[in-house]
Amino acid sequence: MTAPVFVVDTVPGPGGCLLDGAEGRHAVSVKRLRAGEELVLTDGRGGWAACVVTAAEGKDQLTVDVTAVHEEPEPAPRITVVQALPKGDRGELAVETMTETGVDAIVPWAASRCITQWKGERGLKALAKWRATAREAGKQSRRTRFPEVAALMTGKQVAAFLAEADFAAVLHEDRDHPSGALATAELPERGSIVLVVGPEGGVSPEELALFEAAGARPYRLGPSVLRTSTAGTAAAALVLARTGRWS
Repeated sequence: MTAPVFVVDTVPGPGGCLLDGAEGRHAVSVKRLRAGEELVLTDGRGGWAACVVTAAEGKDQLTVDVTAVHEEPEPAPRITVVQALPKGDRGELAVETMTETGVDAIVPWAASRCITQWKGERGLKALAKWRATAREAGKQSRRTRFPEVAALMTGKQVAAFLAEADFAAVLHEDRDHPSGALATAELPERGSIVLVVGPEGGVSPEELALFEAAGARPYRLGPSVLRTSTAGTAAAALVLARTGRWS
């Protein structure tokens, strides 16, 4: 198994350093790391350091020796999922699994058919929860570049975002609206890929027209219909494999 990952504000240079606070407590009291074991310190933005534990002190302090410092390059192509707000805790589930799969960015979307609404203080708390979920899932999956979780977007803002993508797909299955197969779509080797996941009630005709005008075509994953909380993960996995990022 690869070394456990812990987050720091700034990746330290070679030599000795101290891991304390919440991350130090997790390393000592939960992971129970001891002298001689390996770990990774990352800023979550691609910078990371390979370390070896030299001593554990108390319940929340770990002294480590940084043996090497690295910078993970930006992934290509970059994959973003625009995720309509699911009901209940399915939003965190979607963020967690998409992070573990390898998505680079997640955009919360207030689709017209969303039951869940992010407004005022409740919206800020929900966004903070998505971001915390991405951070924890990034650590759990041993990533050193965590996905960015953007602020909530409206349909018009999503359309403007799609217009800048090198490839944009709306995951949509409708007998009255033809769609292509994502498994055979022509994908760029570099640049940006954006996948739009609608709510449980589907993408409205008005939103579909808005996104198509911005250059996003409708695509289907397969014969079955996935829930909004799992469609993004399935689509991202397909794209990651087809673009060679999983090779």
